[in-house]
Amino acid sequence: MEKLKMYGYIRVSTREQNEDRQRIALRDMGVPDNRIFMDKLSGKDFERPQYKRLLRKLDDNSVLYIKSIDRLGRNYADLNEQWRIITKEKRADIVVIDMPILDTRREKNLLGTFISDIVLALLSYVAENERINIRQRQAEGIAAAKARGVKFGRPPVPLPENFDEVCGAWKAKKITLQQAAKTCNLAKSTFFDKAKQLEQ
Repeated sequence: MEKLKMYGYIRVSTREQNEDRQRIALRDMGVPDNRIFMDKLSGKDFERPQYKRLLRKLDDNSVLYIKSIDRLGRNYADLNEQWRIITKEKRADIVVIDMPILDTRREKNLLGTFISDIVLALLSYVAENERINIRQRQAEGIAAAKARGVKFGRPPVPLPENFDEVCGAWKAKKITLQQAAKTCNLAKSTFFDKAKQLEQ
């Protein structure tokens, strides 16, 4: 019988350059360097060139190793679809190193496959739910901070010392808006907005 071909997949976003941890974990499992595929992209979808190359190589004599399930993907529906493609269409095995129960080589019977699929569905659902909750907590936190008067964005530009005097001259129509803004070294729109705020 032909020896099983071992493959590894690494995904890092460009922000978190922690590919070494994943690479070490794959090497420890015996995956050769020339069979490790890596994408530096977010996990939001599967438009990843190296992942697509890897998929083309997988067959019923392959085992794909990944460090953790979120390295494969983060979207619940997409993740389940890729799991189905790899295990059902390509008939390859998957080993999730951080989650030994997600090892399709174990118990090659209907129950083993069923348990693996259920665990994957549950994990990916929980992961997506947690992301939704994090986004919601962030939005609630920002709303609460705004309600407390916390200002977001750049601090306002301090008004020049001559602003009141120039503003008075502009209101009295002694100078144009353009002249007033230029005298205060401000953009016309900024001068106008500050003048209106001062009125209020």
